[in-house]
Amino acid sequence: MKVFVSRLALAALVALMVGITGARQFATVAQETDDPAKIAIYKRFVDNRVPNPDAAYQAARDYLAKYQKEKDQYTDYLSKWVAAYERDDRKRQLGPLINEKKFDDAYKVGAKILADDPDYLRAQIDLGYAGYLAASNKDEKHNADALMYARKAIQALESGKTPSDWAPFKGKDDTLAYLNYAVGFLTLKTTPAQAIDSLLKAAQYESDIRRTASTYYFLAVAYEAGPYKTMSTAFQTNYANKPETPESKAALEKLNVVIDRIMDAYARGIATAGTDPKTEQSRKEWMAQLSNYYKFRHGGSDAGLTEFIASSLQKPLPPKPPL
Repeated sequence: MKVFVSRLALAALVALMVGITGARQFATVAQETDDPAKIAIYKRFVDNRVPNPDAAYQAARDYLAKYQKEKDQYTDYLSKWVAAYERDDRKRQLGPLINEKKFDDAYKVGAKILADDPDYLRAQIDLGYAGYLAASNKDEKHNADALMYARKAIQALESGKTPSDWAPFKGKDDTLAYLNYAVGFLTLKTTPAQAIDSLLKAAQYESDIRRTASTYYFLAVAYEAGPYKTMSTAFQTNYANKPETPESKAALEKLNVVIDRIMDAYARGIATAGTDPKTEQSRKEWMAQLSNYYKFRHGGSDAGLTEFIASSLQKPLPPKPPL
């Protein structure tokens, strides 16, 4: 699982000076008031603004809590500084919230980030992939939002845009692979035919996704739940137990192409999983499915099945057939 980190710096907040600098403001405050508490709080803000923004933030909050009603240049400046700090802080919070699997909080924070900055690509990427992480933990209420964010991020990346930081991914291709994988997973139940496109795309990039067994398992499931289910049902309805016709022969040939895609995906999943003890149960289930399809396509025989699996990764991943 990818771990999200944030390397945003608060130094950018220093640029939010309005009018005069904090140091000059402090000197002016000291000249304009004989309130020692006001001078002390503002000095605490100025002293910490660069070396310790967190402490400066607390000082600014303390000042505003006490002097907000004065509505002068100092409260105006501090209000803008606090708002900028909080925007940046939300960006820093997002990765850790996802890492801690606090998905409800992550999507609330993410919504605020993108309300402030609708094109902030880093948040779109993180929230897009977080949908897969959440759904993998049986939390599917964020699926719609995650799909929206993932698709926006994919579109932005494909148009040449780049995020402030690639982490936790390794670069553009790796990010696109994981985002397409997430889209494929999140659409598997609702629109499996579309999930095929995303999973095929995910597997094309040079990424760990290409070497992950579940990529091919999900691809097999997408073919099964999508075109195979539709085409096999139609074949049974229209041609089962009837004399062969050119139409039924053509329909069976198209169905067989889809079956071959399912077989290929299961074989790749099994081959990619290798002998990993963690995937042993999954491999048994995938093998049972593959064996049924293979025998159907080979007159009830499983001769050559072992070789079929072994050679699967040596061939290019076949494209989605015309449906």
